[in-house]
Amino acid sequence: MITIKDQDFTVDYRNIRRLAEEIKAAWPTPVVIVHGGGSFGHPMAKKYDITDGVTSDRQIHGFAKTHQAMVELNSIIVNAFLDTGLPAISVSPSSFIVTDDGRISKVDLEIMGKLVVQGVLPFIFGDAVLDRKKGFTILSGDQLAVRLAVSLKATKLIFGVDVDGIFTSNPKLFHKARLIERLESEKVECFANIGKSLSTDVTGGMLGKISEARMAVREGIDVLFVNATEPNVILKALKGEPVTGTILTG
Repeated sequence: MITIKDQDFTVDYRNIRRLAEEIKAAWPTPVVIVHGGGSFGHPMAKKYDITDGVTSDRQIHGFAKTHQAMVELNSIIVNAFLDTGLPAISVSPSSFIVTDDGRISKVDLEIMGKLVVQGVLPFIFGDAVLDRKKGFTILSGDQLAVRLAVSLKATKLIFGVDVDGIFTSNPKLFHKARLIERLESEKVECFANIGKSLSTDVTGGMLGKISEARMAVREGIDVLFVNATEPNVILKALKGEPVTGTILTG
């Protein structure tokens, strides 16, 4: 919903501006926004096989290019939010996070917490980061969002996706797919087709999001999957109003 996923390096400006206005309408609710790579980060990471770590010199350049692609996307989004009058600020994960075999192992969230307390709107993103085992890897925005929510003691974690929530199968591929309004996180495997994707995604698609979100559910955080491409859905979710979507339960 921030990029057009089947068109490399193409931003969905209209949707970004609308989301900025909705979040502004819910402000000053304390919020941290985490976005993924869309058509910027994923194709680059796949091209250079960044997720699997260092196996060739060619990937060193690819690591830098993947990070830069994400910085460019993040800059576009942050500027759109600044234009609405929101105090948006970019925070790069590669500057304060290290992973170990793809999982966050070293992170300093003191600055992030202070930004929120000061009334700033931090924007953080899935990124190419250093990894103790692999040399480097891709840190998904999903893993990052859950870690932030747990560490910062959030009460709510909203996943904005491009469908109305979690379905029994991918509604873009299967016309008989049914929306699951409440889903027990441990029963996800019963729906084998949930994770099938139409575009390049090196971080796990919908199944990856649900798998990461389980930790937040276990910590008592309300987890909601909603359609961020539909007007006012994010606004309603932030304000705690009824909205079409999926509630993930323990």
